[in-house]
Amino acid sequence: MQVIMIRHGETIWSSERRYQGISDVPLSEEGRRKLKPADLKPRHVFVTPLVRTRETAEILFPEAEQIIVSGLSEMNFGIFEGKNYRELNGNPAYRAWVDSGCLAACPGGESKAEFSRRVCGAFEELMAGPPAGEDVVIVAHGGTLMAVLEAFGRPAREYFDWHADCGCGFRMDAGEWTCGRVLRYLDMVDFRGEL
Repeated sequence: MQVIMIRHGETIWSSERRYQGISDVPLSEEGRRKLKPADLKPRHVFVTPLVRTRETAEILFPEAEQIIVSGLSEMNFGIFEGKNYRELNGNPAYRAWVDSGCLAACPGGESKAEFSRRVCGAFEELMAGPPAGEDVVIVAHGGTLMAVLEAFGRPAREYFDWHADCGCGFRMDAGEWTCGRVLRYLDMVDFRGEL
């Protein structure tokens, strides 16, 4: 079995480098235009409650049933939601968060550890009962992919080293999942059309 993890398509906020976390921001017209339907034809695709993942899944896998997994939602950036680093430059709370390596809790939001624990718990639950005989296809968020793959991806990489552009992601071999909670890297996936 393989696990294919894909970051949602581009939104206005992602193009402006805004923290969109739990904010329900739809795909932009440009984001929709950049995505192309996948050759892969899963019967099911796992998404988050946020519209940007569901819209991406609809474009990539129009015939697949979408299964919502709330725990795979992006990190809650608290008071930083909707803002970008330029707007937050000079904010002492933001400076403290950045100086922590972005590990501390965002005021009103989650810490990286809390976020990773939530996401990895949801992923383990999902992997306990995926539809038999199917690859697991997930359309989620950049942070979601990084948290899961930092925990379970091999060869091991740091969190930010699992970054994927919008519409891209990773194909992982899950042959060692049951015995060792390991996902082996196979290759990158890219569902963008002509850029």
